[in-house]
Amino acid sequence: MRTDTGQVFRLEDYRPSDYLIPQTRLIFRLAPDATTVVAELTIERRPGGDAAAPLVLDGDGLKLKRIELESVAQPAHEATPERLVLNDLPATDRFTLILETELDPDDNKALMGLYRSNGVYCTQCEPEGFRRITYFLDRPDVLSVYHVRIEAPHAAAPLLLSNGNPVASGELGNGWHFAEWHDPHPKPSYLFALVAGDLGRLGDSFTTMSGRKVELGIYVEHGKEKLAAYAMDALKRSMKWDEEVFGREYDLDVFNIVAVSDFNMGAMENKGLNIFNDKYVLADEATATDTDFANIEAIIAHEYFHNWTGNRITCRDWFQLCLKEGLTVYRDHEFSADQRSRGVKRIAEVRTLRALQFPEDQGPLAHPVRPRRYREINNFYTATVYEKGSEVVRMLRTILGAAMFRAGMDLYFERHDGQACTIEDFLKVFEDVSGRDLSQFGLWYNQSGTPNLTIKPSYEAGTLTLEIEQSVPPTPSESRKRAMHIPLAFGLIGSDGKELAWTEVEGASVEDGVIHVRKRSHKLRFHGVAERPVLSLNRGFSAPITLAVEQKPEDLIFLAGHDSDPFARWQAFNTLLTDSLISAYRCVRGDTRLRFPPQIAQLAGRIAADASLEPAYRALAITLPSETDIARDVGKDINPDAIFVARRELSNFIARSNHEPFAELYRELRDDGPFSPDAAGAGRRALRNVVLGYLARIKGGADLARTQFSAATNMTDLVAALGTLAHDHAGSPQAEAALADFAARHGAMPLAMDKWFQIQATAPGEQALDTVRALMRHPAFSADNPNRVRALLGTFSGGNQTGFHRADGAAYAFFAEMLKDIDQRNPQLSARLATAFRSWRSLEPVRQQKARQALASIAGASDVSVDLRDIVERSLA
Repeated sequence: MRTDTGQVFRLEDYRPSDYLIPQTRLIFRLAPDATTVVAELTIERRPGGDAAAPLVLDGDGLKLKRIELESVAQPAHEATPERLVLNDLPATDRFTLILETELDPDDNKALMGLYRSNGVYCTQCEPEGFRRITYFLDRPDVLSVYHVRIEAPHAAAPLLLSNGNPVASGELGNGWHFAEWHDPHPKPSYLFALVAGDLGRLGDSFTTMSGRKVELGIYVEHGKEKLAAYAMDALKRSMKWDEEVFGREYDLDVFNIVAVSDFNMGAMENKGLNIFNDKYVLADEATATDTDFANIEAIIAHEYFHNWTGNRITCRDWFQLCLKEGLTVYRDHEFSADQRSRGVKRIAEVRTLRALQFPEDQGPLAHPVRPRRYREINNFYTATVYEKGSEVVRMLRTILGAAMFRAGMDLYFERHDGQACTIEDFLKVFEDVSGRDLSQFGLWYNQSGTPNLTIKPSYEAGTLTLEIEQSVPPTPSESRKRAMHIPLAFGLIGSDGKELAWTEVEGASVEDGVIHVRKRSHKLRFHGVAERPVLSLNRGFSAPITLAVEQKPEDLIFLAGHDSDPFARWQAFNTLLTDSLISAYRCVRGDTRLRFPPQIAQLAGRIAADASLEPAYRALAITLPSETDIARDVGKDINPDAIFVARRELSNFIARSNHEPFAELYRELRDDGPFSPDAAGAGRRALRNVVLGYLARIKGGADLARTQFSAATNMTDLVAALGTLAHDHAGSPQAEAALADFAARHGAMPLAMDKWFQIQATAPGEQALDTVRALMRHPAFSADNPNRVRALLGTFSGGNQTGFHRADGAAYAFFAEMLKDIDQRNPQLSARLATAFRSWRSLEPVRQQKARQALASIAGASDVSVDLRDIVERSLA
């Protein structure tokens, strides 16, 4: 584990390598604690590079056994576990270097490079894991054609997989065998993959739009092949969709997916051999919730779409990470919207963005979509890069229109296939096809922070005036901000619920229902507006911004009942709920009586019962903003206990006001037919379970939830009932019996037990810390498995506001000690967990002090990894 302070890398310091590696041949001879890797590297001097420069190859904890340069054994070199330097190089422009390293996969608990998971050899090389396998120019702009030979005992590893197409296999004697793979497409080292072990296979095939047959395989633990059926279906739908929507055809003879139980990430897009966390592959109604099915569909698609946006066209350097990730998230969002409900999917995306990325923008870890500097690249796989990066691509499509955006994407694939590119390369194709100057729009990639628009409307004699002010708050290392190009989709709605027209507009460019906000202030005048309109703003969440609009509550109520845009309609009611919750929070803090507007409960009841709306939409609409949402909007001097009380009381108020209609709706939504994970079935279950959450707050609610738990025929309904019991009726006989029953029923299924851990880790109140401590001793918990750690400690720190932020600071101190312990094995995991402290400065003073002390205890430790230290020091700065 690296514990040095870490070098700071800056975008402006980028320079291409003096050397290239056009061909890489690897031979792996696998053994649990002594795997040997022979790398034969064809080295070329890069045209225009420094011909006299030494060859410096990256390493990380490597043991060099042999080196040979152009048939010369043991040439002059300097080797450490972290790098290999050769100064005396052949005079030719092209030469061969052979290296032999020895690895210990069993001891690799960081899960980077080559490691073993339940007896299966597996690799994870993004971003800098390949240097843990052999010395290499481990950077994304060095592309190489790989030929890989894997040798292993047949009994231990009958399956030998790598990137590309299989080209040879056979027996070696003494029970050993081999397989060779060749990938004809040049790729960076971070996309290298190897899997070897004893796994079951679910096979299928896909015929591409040009008529080629591609063999598909999903490899899982024996006996779990049927659980991969939904993932296979999602893969085939992804391949077809990418052909139809983006014209992208798959380019190898085989496409393989392997599911492993020990994995730091969700999945990895290695060319032709995607490696997945098994939670995003394995599913049936008895083990997975509707959310799990939706995530599997989205992540299978995401990694497949990387074949073109990430693999065929990769990023020049890690500062350009959003080039592949933000673009591919946009693509998987569009895929899911087409497969399910576009309006519902959009609301879910925005909720995720606000929950994860907005707090990032508001805290010490804020950074642009394309960072300008980093000390540990692992720490920049963030919601800003992924989710906000997707929103930037979506804005680009909004500005250019669908046809022009597709033309730009076509040119991007044509112009840059086989290259390592930058954001400038990406934007240039859209400038070329559209003739537009996108330099101001490019600030979305280069400037951190969430822009805010303050809008003051007025109406007089047929003219609507909008006074718009744009601001971007200061963020770390950026105090002065430039005005952004913000595409603000809008509508003017009349008293009959229909769109109002206007004859002309002045003050800003308005095209196809979008106001293009480009200056710090605009004064728009819409002439010829027949009546005072109700404003519908940021329709479809056309820009990732916050809005402050002078708008009456009755206008929001009107929008919640009439807006034709699903997102804006949801947003109107969500704003009413948020305003009520913040008002209640202030009453709790001020020890005054809570009062809620009766219209809130009435509107919740009307929305829930409106059969013209999709059940999934109704479920989202009547779900209260989370405690984290409220804290984000309160902004400072936050008391999580007061937020919890405010939210509980509003939930009780809505439940009491709608008891009978909610009970009737709950009965109507009962479904005794066969389970289907499709959007319609998932939507009905979602609405029924949200209604259950309200009914559980009324007398008899515990019995109702226990009845659902006992009768549930799918994991979605089972988990909803268990969560309701454990959170709203903690300690009751019904809750205790249900928790014990779940563990007895699912104790042998780790992914199901993760849900059991999560439910208990998020039970509100101070006692949550004792619960978490006890659960860490449970036989189903493993501190070495990232899924178990995230399910228990990650959920507790990120999803339990009253438990984690208890006023005495005990949970902070406990969590800090856990981070230091995890860091010794898995620095990447500890660093990501540490982001739970990102909003500590927004807490009230006592909690602030306790959180600072916990962070300082980590910063003061001598044996902290670069990964964790980077997060902690930036949080404290």
